[in-house]
Amino acid sequence: MSRSGSHSHRVRRWCLIAAVVAVWVQQVEGVWPLPQQLHQSADRDCLSPQRFSFTYGRDSAAQTGCSVLDAAFKRYFSIIFPDFTTLSENVLQYMWSEPQPFVVSVSVKTRGCDGYPDEDSDESYMLSVSEGQAVLRSVSVWGALRGLESLSQLVYQDDYGTYFINKTEIVDFPRFAFRGLLLDTSRHYLPLYAILKTLDAMAYSKLNVFHWHIVDDPSFPYQSRTFPDLSNKGAFHPFTHIYTQSDVIRVIEHARMRGIRVVPEFDSPGHTQSWGKGQPGLLTPCYKGSVPSGSFGPVDPTVDTTYKFMESLLKEVKFVFPDSYVHLGGDEVSFACWQSNPNVRKFMEKMGFGKDFTKLESFYMESIMNMTAALNKTSIVWQDVFDYHERIPQDTVLEIWKGAKYQTELSRMTQAGHRVLLSAPWYINHISYGQDWRNSYAVQPQNFSGTDEQKKLVIGGEVAMWGEYVDATNLSPRLWPRACAAAERLWSNEEKTLNADLAFPRLKEFRCELLRRGIQAEPLFVGHCRHEYDGLHMLLHAVKVSRTL
Repeated sequence: MSRSGSHSHRVRRWCLIAAVVAVWVQQVEGVWPLPQQLHQSADRDCLSPQRFSFTYGRDSAAQTGCSVLDAAFKRYFSIIFPDFTTLSENVLQYMWSEPQPFVVSVSVKTRGCDGYPDEDSDESYMLSVSEGQAVLRSVSVWGALRGLESLSQLVYQDDYGTYFINKTEIVDFPRFAFRGLLLDTSRHYLPLYAILKTLDAMAYSKLNVFHWHIVDDPSFPYQSRTFPDLSNKGAFHPFTHIYTQSDVIRVIEHARMRGIRVVPEFDSPGHTQSWGKGQPGLLTPCYKGSVPSGSFGPVDPTVDTTYKFMESLLKEVKFVFPDSYVHLGGDEVSFACWQSNPNVRKFMEKMGFGKDFTKLESFYMESIMNMTAALNKTSIVWQDVFDYHERIPQDTVLEIWKGAKYQTELSRMTQAGHRVLLSAPWYINHISYGQDWRNSYAVQPQNFSGTDEQKKLVIGGEVAMWGEYVDATNLSPRLWPRACAAAERLWSNEEKTLNADLAFPRLKEFRCELLRRGIQAEPLFVGHCRHEYDGLHMLLHAVKVSRTL
């Protein structure tokens, strides 16, 4: 027998040995979030890192040079074979001298490699895994990314380090187009690495919108080109605790390469205390009796300079952030300062608002939303704007954040013809002892009184991670895997995923996979992950055994 034939024979023997000794290893059959259709067989292939490759199908509109997929192939090779660079080179040389090849062929119908994901992106895909190959087909590169993620979760190792993949057929698409996660970078500054790591974990969970609540009362870390004093005077520190323009570009590009949209939020007229430090005259002076108290309230909606400032800021936002959506806030506006200010009261009287300050807030928000529309952007606002005043642009997206009776709010908003996002039941900055992910998993976003047409207006939802008690030290373990419960609810078929007990083994396995990928996800319950112990010594022992056969 030739040397090459001998090596090939040994590799086949190794795979056979590994298959036999690994029979006792339980493999959880499934992907998180659960695909719409998934069928697996007990038949499986033994994979070799040295003979595993990605390629473009001949009929694919995208070919070599497609930025999104070229990068994804490299990224997912490292994800699928995390131990490839750490195992002994001698072991790999012996084991994988001339193994059987395994080729992943990716074909997309439309190129779109240099664009950004948007609300109309097609994320559907079909994946077929058979002997020696996997065929992934999708309409867009964004669907291909989702398929690559599912493929990566199908690959598993036994205790001796051998990689396997079972024969599998998947037909998959998201239930909701908008599957978001909110990070608050004002109450605590989140370093760039923490945001990028969160984007990675979002892609693993097939979440596709990063809602960047970038500024708020405590600090203004966004470094504006037009108004540099906003961060110079409003950030916790003007050099260390800011997001420069290059930082923002890096976040947007990192997200794009993972099929994630970046929707910024510049919340006003409330939540703007940090704004006033760098923009004099923007906030309303509060009064104590007939004299100013020295404190300031929300944005002053009665002066022209406010609207000129907001128009300039929103023009910059349009230039910097490519997504078609922008979040304008509009929540939790305290009226006490407006009530105390004599100029505001005169404006109220002039406008015929009487003493109803919700009308003043509505006047301001309508003006801002009209500016946004003129910039060809779609506004998202918090539910307060709808609760106070229903005369808002029809294409405005409303976000429900108040926990009590959100089903009633869903019914009212959709009856008025508005598209709606649900975040109220997914405020996971709140924590409790025990498996609170089950609460998120039990949410039914379309379970409210309304017609089928109304229910179609629920375009998705998002997990909210507010930052009062969260910074880079505890962000990841508080987020993951708890956010994964909402991710599956927003992606998967609801009828197939109602039982949390059935979901638990998959989520437990997925949490271990997140740990392998460098995401510090907290445990779901007692137990351990198989990768926690070192299997290399067992691998070396198995190689020695195979040499004697």
